[in-house]
Amino acid sequence: MSDDIILFGATGFTGRLTAEYLARHAPPGCRWSLAGRNQRALAEVRNRLAEIDPDCGGLALLHAEVTDLRSVRAVAERARVLITTVGPYLRYGGPLVAACAETGTDYVDVTGEPEFIDRTYLRHHARAVSTGARIVHACGFFSIPSDLGARYTVRQLPEGVALQVSGRVHARGTFSGGTFHSAITQFSRVRALREAARQRRQVEPRPVGRRARALTGGLRREDGWWLVPLPTVDPQVVARSAAADERYGPDFTYRHYGAVKHLPVAVGGVLGVGGLLLAAQLPPLRSALLRTVQVGEGPSPQRRAQSWFSVRFLGEGGGHRVVTEVAGGDPGYDASAAMIAEAALCLAFDDNPPTAGQLTTATAMGDALTRRLGSATMTFRVLSG
Repeated sequence: MSDDIILFGATGFTGRLTAEYLARHAPPGCRWSLAGRNQRALAEVRNRLAEIDPDCGGLALLHAEVTDLRSVRAVAERARVLITTVGPYLRYGGPLVAACAETGTDYVDVTGEPEFIDRTYLRHHARAVSTGARIVHACGFFSIPSDLGARYTVRQLPEGVALQVSGRVHARGTFSGGTFHSAITQFSRVRALREAARQRRQVEPRPVGRRARALTGGLRREDGWWLVPLPTVDPQVVARSAAADERYGPDFTYRHYGAVKHLPVAVGGVLGVGGLLLAAQLPPLRSALLRTVQVGEGPSPQRRAQSWFSVRFLGEGGGHRVVTEVAGGDPGYDASAAMIAEAALCLAFDDNPPTAGQLTTATAMGDALTRRLGSATMTFRVLSG
């Protein structure tokens, strides 16, 4: 027996929301299962899902340890697409990617950890190409809105000319404990992060006769907003999508900002990130920080209902200027759960480009995922231009 989708992490907060989304939105005939080490906890999740859709009472519960290659390979062998919401991914993600690359199974996660993404490229990209597996990281708020939003913006601009796109993130919400732990872990590994990026640059092919770059700017004021460079994986993801697609033009640049109204908030944000970066270098402070937020915890449905995000893109090239927007609900939980679930459904059922290896969402799914999300949980629109 095989499954269209298998979900790891359904007993965690984001994983449970992903399971609930699938219970409500998986198409008729979709075969999916839950996998993890705690069968009792998985059974409790299944019982809650059966309240949403009685057919979910028959979901298979598969026993596997995310850090054990043999057990996760057995799970990967029976899946078309494997979802994992189990982080931090540097600690727990490697065997899952390896198993999917070996078995030709498609893989999606919600990581925002650049080092993990670079190391899985180095270790598993070539094997995934040979088996036909599509390894797609960053399928949540990091980095689907930025990646698909930049792609959407580029398609409003002329072809064959240099293009400049910048994304400005407006958001209200709380990010998950898993995201916080992943960020602190990555902050503590700056040297390892840079080394992984350097090694990837040495072996990853570059586009011929074209350039695609993610640029970093400083704090600036524009259109009534203070723009703060965001230290996320999104710019790297967008640049990789651009490198793989000639439609982004012969010379593409992308910048990524958080947009805030008041200068003290902007400065406070910069100082706050700097403080976390510094604290993460000191083991006692790092441990204390990690204890303040528990993985698996999250805000109430009422609080999530009041959360939202909007990413506005300014695109310029060939004498044209366009402003677009990608918007949705609670970025840290509900929207991310919907995004990764729709990404998995897209890989399982839609007509996607013939690709393999480690890919971005724009490269692997592009139009199909944009249509899915635009009809389900997000909006893509042109504001001017």
